[in-house]
Amino acid sequence: MWIADKWTDYELLDAADGMRLERWGEYVLERPDPQVIWKTQRRHPRWETPDASYRRSASGGGAWSEHSLPSSWTLGYGDLRFTVRPMNFKHTGLFPEQAVNWDAAGERIRERIHRGKTVKLLNLFAYTGASTVACAKAGAAVTHVDAARGMVARARDNAALNGVQARWIVEDCRRFLERELRRGSRYDAVILDPPSYGRGPVGEVWRLEDDVYDLLDLISQLLSDDAAFVFLSAYTAGLAPGVLTVLLDSVFTSRFGGRAEARELGIPIRGTSHILPCGATGRWNR
Repeated sequence: MWIADKWTDYELLDAADGMRLERWGEYVLERPDPQVIWKTQRRHPRWETPDASYRRSASGGGAWSEHSLPSSWTLGYGDLRFTVRPMNFKHTGLFPEQAVNWDAAGERIRERIHRGKTVKLLNLFAYTGASTVACAKAGAAVTHVDAARGMVARARDNAALNGVQARWIVEDCRRFLERELRRGSRYDAVILDPPSYGRGPVGEVWRLEDDVYDLLDLISQLLSDDAAFVFLSAYTAGLAPGVLTVLLDSVFTSRFGGRAEARELGIPIRGTSHILPCGATGRWNR
């Protein structure tokens, strides 16, 4: 497991009976997590006084109940800065477990630049741009692609907060890949965090387990001859890290060499020896 244990501005204070209690900077949020199936005692006193709570609705969805919270605030991770705020579907605009991937990608980018090479990186399903910021900060020329205009706007704000630039694309990721392939574009590295399920702009249905292989095959056609890495994250329940390893090996290792490795991502639970699993990432490295 790759464990995100270098945070100072974020902390998983406790987890019990389907809920997380988290510190995001100076604010404490309570929100559901389907992985937390244990019904242990709630140990932390802030369960009684969170700054905001997310509650699911019996009819579907849910809502935040905000007690004492600003509309947004800033978190730091190393030399990176991100704006967070309560969003739909219990999110905050940031996934703390992904810090291990920011570190790993940044390290590979800096190593490549140290050898006198450039890094042209593609970030797909790029959300609010945490990976974009981390990779641009490390020296990559990043193309950020997401179909949601509002998310790209937030990513641009995060980039400005960090003093970095990117190429911003609001488009369906598969359509963008097909267009780049026709143009003859090439990339040295790709990061993607596709959803488990979604619909395209004209009603196309996306299911990760059905469609991800074809998407990876498209990506392989866009990689440069000197490609560095591909990182694939997956939050689909039941999709084991070993599946991601086979996927990446079958598409990238078979064509470019290198090797693939995949592990669960995790966040330590304060005051315990336990780690909360938070999806998985596969990494192909040249």
